[in-house]
Amino acid sequence: MQAVVFLGPPGAGKGTQAKGEAERRGLLYIATGDQLRAAVAAGTELGLQAKACMDAGELVPDAVIIGIVRELIAQHPDAEGVLFDGFPRTAAQADALGALMSERGARITAVVYFDVAAAAVVRRLGGRRVCRGCGTTYHIEHLRPKQEGTCDRCGGELYQRDDDNETTVRERLRVYEDQTASLLDYYRSQDLLVRIDAAQSIDDVAQAVRGALDGAGG
Repeated sequence: MQAVVFLGPPGAGKGTQAKGEAERRGLLYIATGDQLRAAVAAGTELGLQAKACMDAGELVPDAVIIGIVRELIAQHPDAEGVLFDGFPRTAAQADALGALMSERGARITAVVYFDVAAAAVVRRLGGRRVCRGCGTTYHIEHLRPKQEGTCDRCGGELYQRDDDNETTVRERLRVYEDQTASLLDYYRSQDLLVRIDAAQSIDDVAQAVRGALDGAGG
């Protein structure tokens, strides 16, 4: 089993690229935020631990995050590899992930960093609109619906998420930078970090990502 990590600030576009590359390469796709919400909704033991922290306004402990990742990988023993979207977020999580991969005779082959300026992220997330019905995402500049304010797919109302307003986005970026500055150095020191200019078009970013993973054997 091999592992690939996609890192980048909120709004860098790593999620879109991660899903496409995971499908293209036959890799298990793990976005810890999605998995965390699923565990909470399912009421699993780890999910209940996470919910208690979230309800108290506290960060979910690294041990809980790693536990969820461990359980998910164990559920897919035949997976040829894993693509982690936005995980790990701290050096401690990176250490734990490395240990988990070693247990399975696996290794991380590449860490792709989606580098984009804060101003671009604010524009991207500030213009995002989401359907209340089916969750389809649009953008007021780059991906407009046929009828303003209405989802093309299901006719649902489009809205702006609370965490997509400029003040919140800038705070999310600050927290991200505080969390991950040392993480980039961590993977750079292992000669695993590959920087991608995420300000390019979606197609150009996809081409850069594929080149990075092909070159790393990912």
